[in-house]
Amino acid sequence: MRTRASIHPGLRRGTALLAGIFALAGVAVAENADSLIHTKHNLSISGPGTAHSATEADVCIFCHTPHNANGGGQLWNHELSTATYVPYSSPTLKATVGQPTGSSKLCLSCHDGTVALGLVHSRASAIPVTGSVIPAAANMGTDLSADHPVSFTYDSDLATQKGDLRDPGTLAPEVPLDKSGQMQCTSCHDPHNNQYGSFLVLDNTASALCLACHTMPPWPLTPHATSSQLLPAALRDRVAAGKQSVKTKTPTTVAAAGCAGCHVPHAAGTKQELMRFATPEQNCFSCHGGDGPAQNVAADFKKISTHPILLNSQTHHPQEDPVNPAARHVTCADCHNPHAATGSPGSLFQAAGALNGVAGVTAGGAVVQSVSREYELCFRCHADSSARGPATITRQWPESNKRLQFNPANRSFHPLEAAGRNPSVPSLLSPWTAASLMTCSDCHNGDQGKAKSASQTSRTPHGSVFAPILEQQQLLTDYNPESAASYALCYKCHSRDSILGDQSFRARNSLNQDRGHRFHIVDQKTACTTCHDP
Repeated sequence: MRTRASIHPGLRRGTALLAGIFALAGVAVAENADSLIHTKHNLSISGPGTAHSATEADVCIFCHTPHNANGGGQLWNHELSTATYVPYSSPTLKATVGQPTGSSKLCLSCHDGTVALGLVHSRASAIPVTGSVIPAAANMGTDLSADHPVSFTYDSDLATQKGDLRDPGTLAPEVPLDKSGQMQCTSCHDPHNNQYGSFLVLDNTASALCLACHTMPPWPLTPHATSSQLLPAALRDRVAAGKQSVKTKTPTTVAAAGCAGCHVPHAAGTKQELMRFATPEQNCFSCHGGDGPAQNVAADFKKISTHPILLNSQTHHPQEDPVNPAARHVTCADCHNPHAATGSPGSLFQAAGALNGVAGVTAGGAVVQSVSREYELCFRCHADSSARGPATITRQWPESNKRLQFNPANRSFHPLEAAGRNPSVPSLLSPWTAASLMTCSDCHNGDQGKAKSASQTSRTPHGSVFAPILEQQQLLTDYNPESAASYALCYKCHSRDSILGDQSFRARNSLNQDRGHRFHIVDQKTACTTCHDP
């Protein structure tokens, strides 16, 4: 049996001749600054990267050979890795992803870091390469669970099951599947051409390459896809890392970054969603944390009363039970769908665009996949959820199910779903009337009101200095002196003068003494919530 050490001298001469031809070709294409000659994939003595040979002039030999290839296909010359890999997985994954095959296996013969860069099949000994192991930035290792899946069959059935993938028959020719119909590394990367940076097959500005396969109809209308606001510097640097080339520029705006603002195809921090940071909310805080173009919600979550996203941010996944998940939690993604959210302000009968595409519970108790009214989102956690917790204030007959509390069949209710039953409410301040409707966020909001700039906290129920996430102060216990500040939330809609003037409630005892609102609130220092359950 012939070994690599006993290769026929004529074959060696042929290889040397081929190397000379490739070298001449290198001269011919040298003016193309994007070609392999000028990339880190050139491991020869002329290579521009930190890893290259000090003696070998042949550019192609590190990957290919015309003779004595190792059987991996494509006249592959680099020794293949024998590693066993941990593939990508996710609750929403519909494809079957196993061990790498085809061109992905070839790529990993260098990029898993287990095989020396100069170890080729056609040579009796390895080609000396400075830094013989692939640099850390390009070393994917053998754990691929934080990398975009490869080596899976991408067919029409998968596109139908997934729902947000293009049919493979409509894919752009620049995004090829292999001869077996599988997606491989080479579907996104062209190892011989770096004209778009990172050896991408398409310019990924505004996520053009991502959207070649992934289709999400609401996405093009969202601020994440259209905003011309500048990315914060720290995020811009992360997005730009390794992407520069002669033909493409570093994305500087939210729209130009597109998916890359939150997602990465390799070495993801949040593995299942391939998100940039390991802590999911940090992906949001990159732009919504005071340094970016969006409202500063990060500051709200540091207040005394918040939706506690910092406590259990790792527990959410898209396929969970929306009402009773395995572990009760609240995350940014529970209330906001970044692929569907818009800047629409909403109305009483239409939830704000920021809530587009998130699940909720209707007034009748049915689960809907996209809320149409703001209260439907709140009901998801604060109505029929078995772990919703006790009422804030102790009652003789406690009830914490908000869907039941706001039921228009009740004797009395704040007009969330329907106008109130009392036709005469003399304390209401304009523009409120007895026929008005309201929203949950009329009471539960950030304490600083509507944001006027990116540096201010937002007027949304992320957090407040007033519990439970109230827009204004509302003291909930007795024996506090009455003042406009003590019950500011009630006085936002109900005239303090009217209330203390006993226009809504006047009674006399047997001694002909007034025992109306003023007596209870001012004289007895009774809190509004002692008698009223809002």
